[in-house]
Amino acid sequence: MNRPGKIVCLGRNYRDHAAEMGNDVPTEPLIFLKPPSSVIGSGDAILLPPQSSQVEHEGEIGIVIGRRLRRVSSEEARTAVKSIVAANDVTARDLQRSDSQWTRAKGFDTFCPLGEPVDPPADLSGITVVTRVNGVERQRGVVSDMVFSIPDALAYISHVMTLEPGDLVLTGSPAGVGKLSPGDEVEVEVLGLSRVRNPVTVEG
Repeated sequence: MNRPGKIVCLGRNYRDHAAEMGNDVPTEPLIFLKPPSSVIGSGDAILLPPQSSQVEHEGEIGIVIGRRLRRVSSEEARTAVKSIVAANDVTARDLQRSDSQWTRAKGFDTFCPLGEPVDPPADLSGITVVTRVNGVERQRGVVSDMVFSIPDALAYISHVMTLEPGDLVLTGSPAGVGKLSPGDEVEVEVLGLSRVRNPVTVEG
């Protein structure tokens, strides 16, 4: 897919993932940004940077925005979902814990693998995301298990910043995140819709 203008992400949007991280479930959407320069496609390598010793996968459902959203309702936001895309919010977990904010941990080059965008189904609540490492399932989550629904999250973001056509929203990761090692192959699949598969190697 084309590189998005901005990438807005939701943190702790699955209760089980918040619990495995030892965090409370947020009372309103917890949003952060990843840089567009972190985007790679399927088949490109995820590069493990020397600054981190604990890089983890986070399989997610990505939403490509189809029209400008500013201060809209959830109902309006739903009509702006242009595409669904498999995404991996790769995270340097040790740096996320050590820094007071998440930009470095989430922002390395190659830390946002994306599959091909596809048309969304009529019912978003049944979409399932699965992450596999070396063919073994690590994560599985369904949209209906999210703390904040996709339309509610988009509406919330639109009251903070304008979402433009082509922007990408990552909707959160279910439980089962885990460390990636050189030689691994990690795959995120939005079942029946989109898939991204990447080898893992050391930078340099």
